[in-house]
Amino acid sequence: MKLLAVGASYRTAPVATLERLAVPPADLTRTLDRLVAQSYVAEAVLVSTCNRVEVYAAVSGFHGGLGDICAVLAELAGCPPAALANHLYVHYDAAAVNHVFRVAAGLDSMVVGEAQILGQLRDAYHCSSGADATGRLLHELMQQALRVGKRAHAETNIDRAGQSVVTAALDLAADLLGGELAGRPAMVVGAGAMGSLGVATLSRLGAGSLTVTNRSADRAVRLAESYGANAVPMAELVDALSTVDIVVAATAATEPVLTRDVVSRALARRDVGRGRLVLLDLAVPRDVEAGVAELPGVEVIDIDRMAAILADGAAAADAAEVARIVADEVEAFLSWLRGADVAPTVAALRGRADDVVAAELRRLAQRRPDLTDDQRAEVARTVHRVVQRLLHQPTVRVRQLAAEPGGDQYAALLRELFDLQVPQTSPVDTVPDVVEPEIVMPADTAPPTGGAR
Repeated sequence: MKLLAVGASYRTAPVATLERLAVPPADLTRTLDRLVAQSYVAEAVLVSTCNRVEVYAAVSGFHGGLGDICAVLAELAGCPPAALANHLYVHYDAAAVNHVFRVAAGLDSMVVGEAQILGQLRDAYHCSSGADATGRLLHELMQQALRVGKRAHAETNIDRAGQSVVTAALDLAADLLGGELAGRPAMVVGAGAMGSLGVATLSRLGAGSLTVTNRSADRAVRLAESYGANAVPMAELVDALSTVDIVVAATAATEPVLTRDVVSRALARRDVGRGRLVLLDLAVPRDVEAGVAELPGVEVIDIDRMAAILADGAAAADAAEVARIVADEVEAFLSWLRGADVAPTVAALRGRADDVVAAELRRLAQRRPDLTDDQRAEVARTVHRVVQRLLHQPTVRVRQLAAEPGGDQYAALLRELFDLQVPQTSPVDTVPDVVEPEIVMPADTAPPTGGAR
């Protein structure tokens, strides 16, 4: 099996494309089933957040696996695979491990170092495990990725740069409102992970009266009670909007919740001289309809705007330290992969030795029927001991050598020398030290330009 990471993020695709690719929580299991039903895909983890949609997969072949994954992503987006090509990045084997670990450590986030991605990766992994879409390779990859993310936050000061996207968006809102959020009435639309983070952050920043609304009224009430906020039904959205200065919109709705009509009616009920209404749209698909930004007195901060403003906001020294941690962890994981690759070959060699011993013992029993059971048992133990001692040092050494770069050649050499037939059950066939191959789309589509990104 080989590792592939294929996806699109705020770096490579506009929000409109991410919206089309986004997978609602209710559809995750069905999409995972669709992925692992493909001919070349054996395991899959699907990560769908506000600024990335990625598939991590164990595939039996690079080109076939890439074609299968692109076909499913294109199906999600409702377009031909060629239309997605320029928005996708592809990472292969060693580069895929590096990418997943960088994502877990927050180095690939819009706000470098933000910790929310760890929870999103954990949720994606648990969902995939629950759908029986992960096997040994992705179990190990995801467990190690989560550990790398935790290590990055524990051993460095990346958290200084790693404010959440919500915190960064609220900092921008504060600038638009004169530099202060304390005392200003605010509302959060949505009671999921991002909405909960919005309520917690607004509460910490000392926002004035805080309102929560959600399609599920019970969830809104529970979240509001946790922070001393007020919960209102979604049916009262217009009235609630007319009384606040800041709105954090983070629902899982597939259509905009804050439409031009809803916001226009709220503005009409707003007190004269109240000032601007700032809408933070942190959802994918978008919660704020495109035309809302054109309304007078309204400022919309969405994922596109966040990406442009925060592009250079990383703490370089902390990010560099995390990058060193990631590099070390990637090499450790690749060593495990190389060692795991040789294990079936070693098992096959020992199995071949056992077969030879068994055949010779049967031949001995035919030639020397006069031997007692005890004598035959002693001969068997002696021969097995001799064979095990002869094989012990070479097999220990080949495992050590296989864990080093280029170590896959030792497994291949053993298979050739002893004519071993090894079933393809190892985590990876090889982990070559090569640059990523050029993206090759299915034969009926045009290839993307620029190769892998």
